[in-house]
Amino acid sequence: MYNILQGKRVLITGGTGSFGSSFAKHILKHSKLKKLIIFSRDEFKQHHLEKELADNRVSFFIGDVRELPRLQRAFNEVDIVIHAAALKQVPALEYNPFEAIKTNVLGTQNIIEASVDQEVEKVLFISTDKAAQPINLYGASKLCAEKLCIAANSYARAPRKTKFSVVRYGNVVGSRGSVVELFKDAKKVTITDIEMTRFWITLEQSFELVLNALKNMEGGEIFVPKIPSMKIVDLFDVIAPNAKKEVIGIRPGEKVHEVLLTEHEARRAYELPKYFAILPDSHPWVKRDPYTTHKKQGKKVEPNFVFASNTNDSWLTPKELEEIAQS
Repeated sequence: MYNILQGKRVLITGGTGSFGSSFAKHILKHSKLKKLIIFSRDEFKQHHLEKELADNRVSFFIGDVRELPRLQRAFNEVDIVIHAAALKQVPALEYNPFEAIKTNVLGTQNIIEASVDQEVEKVLFISTDKAAQPINLYGASKLCAEKLCIAANSYARAPRKTKFSVVRYGNVVGSRGSVVELFKDAKKVTITDIEMTRFWITLEQSFELVLNALKNMEGGEIFVPKIPSMKIVDLFDVIAPNAKKEVIGIRPGEKVHEVLLTEHEARRAYELPKYFAILPDSHPWVKRDPYTTHKKQGKKVEPNFVFASNTNDSWLTPKELEEIAQS
């Protein structure tokens, strides 16, 4: 799995964020990549991460995905781009909607432009369950970014054709700002709906998904992990068992349940052992069918199948969550 990175120059946008910094540490430890570039806006976080990593394979670029010229410079001679930079706080983006557009949509288009121009080999976009049937600005902006990345395969041309694909997953247990971190051992917690469910994935599972996607991507796929669900109220029983619980009602832009694979996507999705591969409606960028491996190794998803957090076959037990939270 790590062979895909051997001898490669890898760049992570949003590289000082929860996923970016953790993934950087992981691949530096387990792979023989040639160079790792951390691209982010925050020089303070970069300073601390540089001291923490202390690896001569790593370099840091201060920059914003909103600025195409800076991306053009950063992407020079890069082989693989992991695009994790995003604005993602739902309430803040409901109040500041165009800021989400500028970073999550226009910023992603800038990633595409720079990748094609600099002949990057592979670009993998980190998306979210909120992009499936979105009801908030964050989810809608990530859906737009998904569409841009898939369509970008039409614009990349030989001799070094850039491939663009997407990974889409739910809440990361233990990531910065997650409910597990924010409310651990709290004395009072607020619950918006007693029936609310969410998908949960560990950082290690997200790393495995990204690496598998990089290994198997042909360009145009959305990779969705087969991960468990859990009720929010049950989660609070584990992380803050003595806390007083107050039900406050659904907030703007919030769903009771999340979806990772919609019924409209099911007709072009294939189930593999650890993930689903949603294939594009068409692939005008190549004449032959590039997805024969996915189809041979997987099985076609049943029509009208929906991978939703409330109808999931797999559920995270309180004991499992406790073990993850303590690790």
